Amino acid sequence: MAQRIVLNGTSYHGAGAILEISNEMKARGFKKAFVCSDPDLIKFGVTAKVTDLLSKENLPYEIFSEIKANPSIKNVQDGVEAFKASGADCIIAVGGGSSIDTAKAIGIIITNPEFADVKSLEGVAPTKNPCVPILAVPTTAGTAAEVTINYVITDEELNRKMVCVDVHDIPVVAIVDPDMMSTMPKGLTAATGMDALTHAIEGYITKGACEMTDMFHLKAIEIIAASLRGACENDPKGREGMALGQYIAGMGFSNVGLGIVHSMAHPLGALYDTPHGVANAIILPTVMEYNAEATGEKYRDIAKAMGVSGTDTMTQEEYRKAAVDAVKKLSSDVGIPADLKDIVKEEDIAFLAQSAFDDACRPGNPKDTSVADIEKLYRLLI
Repeated sequence: MAQRIVLNGTSYHGAGAILEISNEMKARGFKKAFVCSDPDLIKFGVTAKVTDLLSKENLPYEIFSEIKANPSIKNVQDGVEAFKASGADCIIAVGGGSSIDTAKAIGIIITNPEFADVKSLEGVAPTKNPCVPILAVPTTAGTAAEVTINYVITDEELNRKMVCVDVHDIPVVAIVDPDMMSTMPKGLTAATGMDALTHAIEGYITKGACEMTDMFHLKAIEIIAASLRGACENDPKGREGMALGQYIAGMGFSNVGLGIVHSMAHPLGALYDTPHGVANAIILPTVMEYNAEATGEKYRDIAKAMGVSGTDTMTQEEYRKAAVDAVKKLSSDVGIPADLKDIVKEEDIAFLAQSAFDDACRPGNPKDTSVADIEKLYRLLI
């Protein structure tokens, strides 16, 4: 069976990559940029690292910052109206997953206005036209939104996240500069880094995995395991490693899917505004134990990539435990909570489990699951 792989047309990596932003705008003939960035990034001068470069080259831009963590339908619709009024012909998304996901949804609706309700974009929407060209500049090392065909928008009326998958939304340019991530506080670095590790592990064991994406995911696990602790201490080498590792993970999972770690994390963000990376990090080891029987020898590869020695001589039970333990250790070392006791309420579990089962990530899980199984998994964590 043919395997489709969708990636950016152009990407830049490494310190100083951001200097290419003006060159890319000019080379592509863009006249005005619509800059999507969240209020905190503007407040702390991160967005200015991009807009100052545009100003220096006399490239016009307009900023849209009505973007919250776990962006809502209203954020997207407000952005669509702002884009229409701006006269821009491209979008520059500066931020983490929230800013880039909002930019994708805006860009898709501008060129496919029949999806203006936003809700109809959930799942694999039958859009016909590529979105407004997006130049994506990530400021976190986790979501890999700059290289994926996915975005997530929250339906606040129903308290649920909508996972949208569309080949028409991938940014035409990704500029992955670790210097743009250097202001991330330790907690955010840890959470987004564990999100990246979850992408790599779920992408490696998902039902849709293939040889090419396995290559991406194993290398991503290796880089992330070696880099995240240093990145949390703002070590430049760690920052650079995480910027690359999370991008490579995105090259993989975007094309083959994820699993129930993500489908269980999404409702926590929608209902409690739990940071996505924190939710993933807490849930990942428990779901790895649940999925183990459906993963063949893949946990041996994961353990080895995480830096565990002696995996070649381990029994199946030993290497599976070693993989889970290595994930738990990394999560603990970077300060991620061990459970959901301070997040999940017992009375919400039935709703959470149904939402997780209905989530677009669930079918990719290596082990077939059920609402009842997901309820049990949540209860194991509280």
